[in-house]
Amino acid sequence: MKKTLLILFTLLIAIDFAYSQLAIRRRIATPKPADSLDIAFYAPKHGLRAGTMVFGINMGVWAFDRYIRKADFAYINLNTIKNNIKHGFVWDNDAMGTNMFMHPYHGNLYYNSARSNGYNYWQSGLFAFGGSFMWEMFMENEYPSTNDIIATPIGGMALGEVTYRMSDLILDDRKTGWSRFGLEVAAFVVSPMRGLTRIINGDAWRRRSTSGKQFGVPDVSIEVSAGIRTLELKDEILDKGMGLATEINIEYGDRFDVKDTKPYDYFSIEANLNWQAEQPILGQVNIIGRLMAKELVNNRKHYLSLGLYQHFDYYDSDTISAVSAKVPYKFCTPASVGGGLIYKRNLKRNWAIDGYAYLNAILLGGALSDYYKVDERIYNLASGYSSKLNFNFTYKDRFSITTIYELYHLFTWKGYSKDIDWNHADPKTLNAQGDKSRAILHAVGIRLDARLRKQLYLTGTFMNYTRDTKYKYYDNVFSNTSEGRIMLTYKY
Repeated sequence: MKKTLLILFTLLIAIDFAYSQLAIRRRIATPKPADSLDIAFYAPKHGLRAGTMVFGINMGVWAFDRYIRKADFAYINLNTIKNNIKHGFVWDNDAMGTNMFMHPYHGNLYYNSARSNGYNYWQSGLFAFGGSFMWEMFMENEYPSTNDIIATPIGGMALGEVTYRMSDLILDDRKTGWSRFGLEVAAFVVSPMRGLTRIINGDAWRRRSTSGKQFGVPDVSIEVSAGIRTLELKDEILDKGMGLATEINIEYGDRFDVKDTKPYDYFSIEANLNWQAEQPILGQVNIIGRLMAKELVNNRKHYLSLGLYQHFDYYDSDTISAVSAKVPYKFCTPASVGGGLIYKRNLKRNWAIDGYAYLNAILLGGALSDYYKVDERIYNLASGYSSKLNFNFTYKDRFSITTIYELYHLFTWKGYSKDIDWNHADPKTLNAQGDKSRAILHAVGIRLDARLRKQLYLTGTFMNYTRDTKYKYYDNVFSNTSEGRIMLTYKY
């Protein structure tokens, strides 16, 4: 398999997200369609096995919480189940990492229990909802969570389809011995429920004449970056932080090919890990997955398509220092979908421009609050809309400039009483999205990539994030954060 590179654009957005397709892209391997024998072999649906695996996930997690962790919420009985059914759903006060990433990851396990047993994207989403509903109603002694029943299945569909397709890139049923063992282990790490399914049905060691890849060899590009990150919070006091950072960017499928497209035949994903004092290791995860699309223009100079896209955005930071003890940003949209335009134009022989424009409805999102600090939650749950605009200017595969503009408008509808007594408020029954408020978030930035040698690029990015939150009962707050990175990017 011939390895190549791509340069991507993506930007760390904190309160907002500036996320882009790769500006300079090269293939890891020549695309090939899936073998009809592989499609037929893995097509049959196994509903009983899929449902049993979803049930088993919940029972296994509950047993761990109850008997190993001895967590309070895991002590359940018929009375707790009856109370949950009678009371109904509330907004919970768990940390953002728990609500907006770990719950979608849990949903990904439900999803892939079905996806690995012959079900498609939409059908597997129903299994994810069923698993989430079972957990919320029966497996905890706390009231079922409104935000979890949204984030778990919808965010789980995004994470689930991405991990399923990435595991498909790894597996090869023609291999034997230690090579086969290594591929099976790697696929299990990427998609545990697919790995477990293959162990249960024997596919993990069954040798076949074809690879078993359900999607053939798609058009895939991967890049890994490492370097220095600086973070600055401009408020009453100026805080600065510096540390190491790594990024991985993957673009799967052809963004300019919408013929016979199925959900996630095209997607892009970025993950950022920070090695910086006081900062969370997982700083960012972004997914854009194409659900359906139609080509509008395709000629020698112009390309334009219109599509429906699912978005999953997760950004996290913590206080830079004890100087102001303020958090630069927290922002997430685990349940977001909308329309998008993809455009490309060849300017001259060596220059090209491409970009996108998205307009999305946000069913569930979250943004940092200046006042709501209840239990583990310091952010407001919300819904609203977002728009994203990006352009890539490239010169051959040597140099690229990426510009970004992002807007998020989030509304927190269900607040709490103005005269609430916080000393006696119960976080488990408060049932508030947070402070009644309206937050407008912007991200504006630029990224430059310059090739140093064959597969190595120098990457520089700068982003500015602003948050303007208007509260019903409190003073309004405007926050301004800047972030920069200097990195070396290797394109495989």
